[in-house]
Amino acid sequence: MTKQKFDGLAEEYDQSRPRYPEELWDVLTQRLPRRDKRFVMVDAGAGTGIALEGLLPRIPADSQVTAIDISSDMVRVGATKFPQVEWITTEAEPFLEGSDGLDLVVVAQAYQWMDRSRFTSAAYSALRSGGLVAIIQNNRDFEGSDFLDAYETLLEIMSPGYSRGYRSFDIRAELENIFEPGKTGLDVATWERPMSVGDFVEMSSSSTQVQRAIAAYPGFLEEVRNLAEQYAREGSINIVYRSELYTAEK
Repeated sequence: MTKQKFDGLAEEYDQSRPRYPEELWDVLTQRLPRRDKRFVMVDAGAGTGIALEGLLPRIPADSQVTAIDISSDMVRVGATKFPQVEWITTEAEPFLEGSDGLDLVVVAQAYQWMDRSRFTSAAYSALRSGGLVAIIQNNRDFEGSDFLDAYETLLEIMSPGYSRGYRSFDIRAELENIFEPGKTGLDVATWERPMSVGDFVEMSSSSTQVQRAIAAYPGFLEEVRNLAEQYAREGSINIVYRSELYTAEK
């Protein structure tokens, strides 16, 4: 099998990546369809199951849950965390095109990697009436943090092909190309995550953009450490996040 972006990074990714705000999971829970039948969901681009950490306690205990990811390394770690979930190494778009009867399709931190128009069409077709697509993501708020602005600049200089605008597209408009405009939503939470310099460097190293920078400049992580230390107070820095939850109901 071809090596994928996050192969070799799964443990570091799972340990260091931020989780999602509880308030956004609460919003999503309120919007989930209520069924007499067994609840069926797919976590597309599931990674190591970070979204499942927030979701599984909020859906019926007998739900049928499938998690898919193109990285076998991510799937391996996720299956260890959640053995009650069916884990499959595959691409999201063809999997959904072969699916039906779903109540929820979740994409956490992976939508930008997909063939987005194909994904939204496939998800719509796979959902039952009243079913929901939910796209959730954490974005570093570089507009609200001098440190994160400087970090993004460092990445843009040293990571080939990287731009901080890699998620600069209108997700809600893309959903409304398929779903009725009146049935889409966007909820936002802004929050801070205090981290030690070492923890930030570890989180940085779990990024594919950073791995490209390391390949081009072997000393890149030392640059990251030096930058973080410039902005740290008593060894700690605050990472400001803008978390977004997009939903669309069939």
